[in-house]
Amino acid sequence: MILALETSTKNCSVALFKDQELLQLIEAQSDQYIHSEKLHLFIAEALKKAEIKADQLEAIAVGSGPGSYTGLRIGVASAKALAYSLSIPLISAKGTELLVAAALESQEFPDDAILHPMIDARRMEVYTAAYNLATNQWTEVEAKILEEGAYSDAGQHYFFGDGAPKAQEMLESERHHFLNIPFPSASNFRQLASQKLEAKAFEDVAYFEPFYLKEFAAQKPKSVF
Repeated sequence: MILALETSTKNCSVALFKDQELLQLIEAQSDQYIHSEKLHLFIAEALKKAEIKADQLEAIAVGSGPGSYTGLRIGVASAKALAYSLSIPLISAKGTELLVAAALESQEFPDDAILHPMIDARRMEVYTAAYNLATNQWTEVEAKILEEGAYSDAGQHYFFGDGAPKAQEMLESERHHFLNIPFPSASNFRQLASQKLEAKAFEDVAYFEPFYLKEFAAQKPKSVF
């Protein structure tokens, strides 16, 4: 029994699994980033609907980022508190991993497919990585500024995530494909969490921190006058 949380984007998402079976999924998207208001309500609702008590959980899974600084801080703090209070393992996965998991469940891909999960950052920047389906290898997650002529190498390139529309504005090749998978979801933990639980790939609850990738930059509020 695994409870999963994903709060790195506008999607506030909670999922409950038993042996990779999705028992409950409660999530909502908002430009106002409702994580602080809704996350604990969603957790309580998921457990109640599944008629599961917290002490029946075997692990907590959480999206580690990158993405919204505030959303990540809320999600990771909640996951750590649950794991600590229940004395159960903490599992994490990057948002790019969760998006690729969603893509792989959505359709079949050609052997030369390269998957590009993209999480929106500021302006023409995205948090992204590349997953090579043929070699089962990842590139490092990076903050990338999209430019003309990008992704011109061989292969079929698939883009998804809420940062993908930025790429779509400048990429028009027949080798560039765009999937309707806007946000990572707690439901994307279905296989990842079970695999990490079996492999005992746990985080240190005391020292685990979100994968912010970039330093937090506070924005000055716009004048109302």
